[in-house]
Amino acid sequence: MSTSALQTLGASPSCLLPPILLVEDNPADVDLTLRAFARRRFANPVQVARDGEEALAWLPRWQAGEALPLVILLDLKLPRVSGLDVLRAFKAHPLCRSVPVVILTTSSDNGDIRMAYDLGANSYIVKPVDFVKFMEVAAHIELYWGVLNRQP
Repeated sequence: MSTSALQTLGASPSCLLPPILLVEDNPADVDLTLRAFARRRFANPVQVARDGEEALAWLPRWQAGEALPLVILLDLKLPRVSGLDVLRAFKAHPLCRSVPVVILTTSSDNGDIRMAYDLGANSYIVKPVDFVKFMEVAAHIELYWGVLNRQP
């Protein structure tokens, strides 16, 4: 796996905060998410996987001791391996099954929503197209998953 394939954005060696894993194939949506978090001054580093295969490549890295993410933001419509298959694999793996997975996608299909929750998603958010609305979503993600939620 090349370094350019999996980017760690905003991380420093001394960073003690757990990362957020963003699994998103659309460069514009990656940029929008990163800008929203930067504007919110979100302190956690954001790691980006640009397709389902790159997302699954984190499993052996976590087994090798890399920090588990605080939360995984997962798009459903991914190339190579679908978001639902990534979700299924993450929730089936003993090491990361307790990591919250927030579906962040353009799909408002009831079947996708039902399947995501059946597979263990912790939340399902339909991406707003407007930047201001997306900033609100980023603020809610930061507040709930970064401050209020307590994990084992």
